[in-house]
Amino acid sequence: MSDISSDETVEGARGRGRGGRRASGGAAARRAARGSGQRGPAMPYITRRVPVFEVLDEEALSIIEANADTVLEEVGIEFRDDEEALALWKDAGADVRGQRVHFPKGLCRELLKTAPSTFTQQARNPERSVQIGGNATVFAPVYGPPFVRDLDGERRYATIEDFRNIVKLAYLAPSMHHSGGTVCEPVDIPVNKRHLDMVYSHMTLSDKPFMGSVTAPERAEDTVEMCKILFGADYVDNNTVVINLINANSPMVFDDTMLGAAKVYARNNQACIVSPFILAGAMSPVTIAGTLTQVLAEVLAGASFTQLVRPGAPVLFGTFAASISMQSGAPTFGTPEPSLVSYGAAQLARRLGLPFRTGGSLCGSKLPDAQAAHESAATLSMTLLAGTNFALHSAGWLEGGLVTSYDKFMIDIDQLGMQQRFAEGVDLSENGQAMDAIREVGPGSHFLGCDHTRANFEHAFYRSLVADNNSFEQWDIEGRKTADQRANALARQWLESYEAPAIDPAIDEALQAFIRERKDSMPDAFG
Repeated sequence: MSDISSDETVEGARGRGRGGRRASGGAAARRAARGSGQRGPAMPYITRRVPVFEVLDEEALSIIEANADTVLEEVGIEFRDDEEALALWKDAGADVRGQRVHFPKGLCRELLKTAPSTFTQQARNPERSVQIGGNATVFAPVYGPPFVRDLDGERRYATIEDFRNIVKLAYLAPSMHHSGGTVCEPVDIPVNKRHLDMVYSHMTLSDKPFMGSVTAPERAEDTVEMCKILFGADYVDNNTVVINLINANSPMVFDDTMLGAAKVYARNNQACIVSPFILAGAMSPVTIAGTLTQVLAEVLAGASFTQLVRPGAPVLFGTFAASISMQSGAPTFGTPEPSLVSYGAAQLARRLGLPFRTGGSLCGSKLPDAQAAHESAATLSMTLLAGTNFALHSAGWLEGGLVTSYDKFMIDIDQLGMQQRFAEGVDLSENGQAMDAIREVGPGSHFLGCDHTRANFEHAFYRSLVADNNSFEQWDIEGRKTADQRANALARQWLESYEAPAIDPAIDEALQAFIRERKDSMPDAFG
């Protein structure tokens, strides 16, 4: 991947192709702005040193792959209301019947040979850039809830202030590697304009990598133009600076909204997560093998489409899998079947040579209670052990994804730190072997005062941000606070002490000018 040339200038307020002026500053100023504003002891993205857990043997994988090929060839995938997409498939040799595309065996896999198995998503602070793929795991926040459970415990519609607060908390969280995307839906801003404020918040309130808008092709275009202002047009064309969630409309449909956004991002060399959204029993078969077959077929079709648009564009094999209550139809989380689907999908992604997305801290609970804790723990542990590369919904998810919770966000990021420590595996260095300590202490004594313990005590064990491990008496004296109360206090403390990472004023001015121009160009729309 190329770097920004030394004489490159910053794209102006209207961006390339919009006839606007160029902002001052140049590449040196941009690099300086991206490199400043560090806050807190940030952890780098995870480099896993523990083996992945696999649930399917070679025979099972071959069966599912053959079944997916049959689905692609005989059943087909619909590409709805997008004539360009259908024409691209026809030119590539697919059998297009109306809006349904039937794929000759091997076509999708052949196209995916141009997709990178690993890439870097660049952040404006280069120290925050993340690897996507290989043995890397990147944690990103909750995505999409229209409601929040705020610091006063009220469940209400989210606002742009809530959005900014969650971005700030994600920026300050050492174990959160990514700023995410729609961390909550700010309903106090018109639907057709809120993406501008959301992307701007990620760009200015954090210096971690972020996600773009996919709710309409023109909003994807706006995201790309803002990225060109922030990073420079040439840099964007040669580097991945934004990652984007392209959901299949399961079963076996891609609609024009998702296809339009995917085309914009792929053409601009930006990453797409092609992710079937599965509630098994409603959007896929009730069986694990049947769901995996459908997931693989949908991903093969959607991911290979990005390569038709631009060979070499980064794309991820994504899946979101949940079961449903067969009594009520409500989604359920933390159950074993979706975990088995995700483990299997991770194996299929590795066989395709694509980075993998799944998991997070999912739960169906209405509050950050015991149900939320055990359901989130089940999905989060699976996320890491499956070998997930990009973990969306890693913190803040409540109520089946309807709610972003401040308190649960803080509880979850504590668990993310524990997962990061676990992923480091066993230290077998001289210090890790601790033979000096064993020799010094000998039989019948203790290790509390030995040299090795004194040298390592500060970082020997993970220190929880929110757990209380004091005596009952101390806990009683300090007010008998529960985990969510301690998390609430920590969130308030972080938000009060937040300082934004520095950004080049010329870049910030250009971003604001672009947003003003785009907002002025269209009437408000709330539907």
